[in-house]
Formats: sequence, structure tokens, C-alpha cells
Amino acid sequence: MPPIGVAATQGKMLELLGRLAGARRILELGTLGGYSTIWLARSLPDGGRVVTIEYDPRFAEVARANIAAAGMSDRVEQRVGAALDVLPEIEGGEPFDLIFIDADKGNYSAYIDWALKLSRPGTLIVADNVIGGGAIADPNGDEPWGEEGGLAGVRQLYTRLGQERSLQTTVIQTVSEKGYDGFALALVTERPASG
Repeated sequence: MPPIGVAATQGKMLELLGRLAGARRILELGTLGGYSTIWLARSLPDGGRVVTIEYDPRFAEVARANIAAAGMSDRVEQRVGAALDVLPEIEGGEPFDLIFIDADKGNYSAYIDWALKLSRPGTLIVADNVIGGGAIADPNGDEPWGEEGGLAGVRQLYTRLGQERSLQTTVIQTVSEKGYDGFALALVTERPASG
């Protein structure tokens, strides 16, 4: 597995955000090995649910085993496939209370569009990896995440978040054993005009 999962302090922050949001339904884009999924599941009350989407079937299998070992299988529903293909399958259901985006950076703006469709006023949207060790602010910055188009995708995310009137947004820098990066936090304040 690539060493790109959230750090323990970031996982605990996700758990606390879930608790602060009073989340009963959480959507996660990018399961990887299930570490962040487990933290999110821990934030839920009895009967709560995390729906998590992972592109790579191999990673999804590792995540399934990790989630079971953590005793969280009853709180987690896994979907395998490209998020932009899977998201239409869950549209129209009960809105999510928290949405965590930690997937391919090139599609972050599209994921925000989907997050708005699947949310309600009061939903908290969290996007990981939005600082990239400062590369995001450097016009000549190299790809900090080793993902072609990732830097451009996160810059588009900032533009998208800044234009969306139905969101109140800020960015929090994080420091861990992986260096420094950050989370974008966006609170849905009203139904977007397109939703």
C-alpha cells in the first residue's frame, strides 16, 4: 500500500469532527486501507453509517480486513469503483452529515459538486491534502502528492470553494510524520442553487 493514509492525529481530528457535527451518515471518497474509515466510524452513534468508496479493489480488500479487525464492519458500507461512477448510485438517498474527500486530487472540484448534491444545510465537507507542503502557493511548485494533475486539481478546488455561496470555508494546516499539508473545511449553509 502506498504511504498516503492520514496520520493518527489527523484520524483523531476526523473522529472529533464527526462527533462535533453529530454525524449519523458519513461519506468517504478514498478508503485506501480503511484507517480514516475506522476513525470516522468511531465518531458515529449506534445505527450510524459510513459509506466509503475505493477505486482499487486490492486496497478495498485490505480495508475490509482492517475495518473488521477494528470491529467496525457493522458501521461501514464499502463501494468499489471510480467515485464519479459510484456517486450517482447513491444520489437521491438521505443526505450525509459529513463528507470526507481524500481521493484523486484532479477530481476534487467534481467531488465538491457531488458533495453538495448529497448534503443538507449543516453538512460538513472535509477535503484532505490541500496545502502540499506549501506547493499550492508556489506557481512553480512540483507535484507534492506524486499525482499528475493533483496540484492543478487542488487549485481548482480553491477556486470552486471560493465561488460557492452555499459554503463557509476555511483551511487548516496540519503537521505530522508526513510533513505538512492540510484540510479544507466547508460547512454547507444553504441548499445550492444547482441542488
